[in-house]
Amino acid sequence: MSVFERHELSNGLRVLTVDMPQVQSVTCMIMLAAGSRYETADTNGIAHFAEHMFFKGTERRPTAQQIGMEVDSLGGEFNAFTSKEYTGYYVKCAADYRDSALDVLTDMLRHSKFESEEIEREKGVIVEEMNMYYDTPRDFIGGVYDNLLYGDQPLGWDVIGRKETVRAATRETFLDYVGRWYKPVRMVVGIGGRLEGDVLGIVERLLGDLEPQETGAAAPLQQLNGDGPRVTIHRKESDQAHLSLGVRSYPLVHPDRYAVQLLGTVLGTGMSSRLFTEVRERRGLAYYVFALNQSYTDAGSLYSQAGVDIARCDEAVETIAREFRRLAEEPVPAEELEKARALAKGRFVLRLENPQGMTMFGLSREVLEGRAVEPDEVLAGLDAVTADDVQRVAQDVIASNGLNLALIGPLDDPDRFEALLQ
Repeated sequence: MSVFERHELSNGLRVLTVDMPQVQSVTCMIMLAAGSRYETADTNGIAHFAEHMFFKGTERRPTAQQIGMEVDSLGGEFNAFTSKEYTGYYVKCAADYRDSALDVLTDMLRHSKFESEEIEREKGVIVEEMNMYYDTPRDFIGGVYDNLLYGDQPLGWDVIGRKETVRAATRETFLDYVGRWYKPVRMVVGIGGRLEGDVLGIVERLLGDLEPQETGAAAPLQQLNGDGPRVTIHRKESDQAHLSLGVRSYPLVHPDRYAVQLLGTVLGTGMSSRLFTEVRERRGLAYYVFALNQSYTDAGSLYSQAGVDIARCDEAVETIAREFRRLAEEPVPAEELEKARALAKGRFVLRLENPQGMTMFGLSREVLEGRAVEPDEVLAGLDAVTADDVQRVAQDVIASNGLNLALIGPLDDPDRFEALLQ
């Protein structure tokens, strides 16, 4: 029996519902296949900026305070998020207030005013958010690493944008972006939790009159040349160096998606992972260290991240690089693989225990893959991975690709670190 029920309106908008009768709440979410990847160099940051502006007032609810008061009166929570390939908006509330929550959500996305005065005021907020991001190396290192991997194109740019593009944004910038990408064909409505009544009917009433329109696609990824090791350093005075070290891997839809996921689990998920054991427990090089596989629709990277002692940065890089190579050179023992499989499955199941997690999972797959992958399919995919699969994938993505290293800290001389990756 399917967990997700999928419908498509006549205008191309998709509706995904998941009934969880054991809970007392609902999550109403609208997700769009439109994120920072859909920007140009002149509009970098507009997807995230637009997310802020949708909360600033509509014709029916003219101010941010009125929108907030109405959601508060439902006993609800609302928020939004922007990534490189999708953007989402949601309200969580008691199941009895579902229709009101959907009304607020769709009003924001359909009728936001984008007033010039509010835009100018919010620019200061965005710039301060940028300053916080740049002053937090644990967050910023991901952007430095992506720029190393993907260069000067949308996947290599920060989601938050650049100060000059944010400061240059006008009302027309928002209207052009939203008018181009916020169309039914790119939009999925998700409702998860205790569902009663005509759920599809309320969505049809609120969004069924949107005009269907093709949007085209984002610019294709331009692969950077060179398979050897590459290093970039963002020099910053700090008490700790932050690093991200990894290799290119697979896009989201790939036959070995679950094998590369387990590879990341063995490497750096949990307190018994190889990196946690070797980098933190045995050597005391870092407080935090982890690894995972990050996939986009046409690219991916298996990477690690850590905050390390500046004086022992070389040792940390050598240690992490050695653990990558060991995965390609030695089969993962059966007991370790089974532990990683149980951990990956357990973490996945825990994500889906509440309406927000279940709705987020279903919508992200629907938006990025064109279908909501059933949870049982994920669990079966993880169960099907063999030790041979893991070894083969490790040799393919690690042994066949050069290591990439991004660093933030009071450091110089990338050649010194590149020598450690050979």
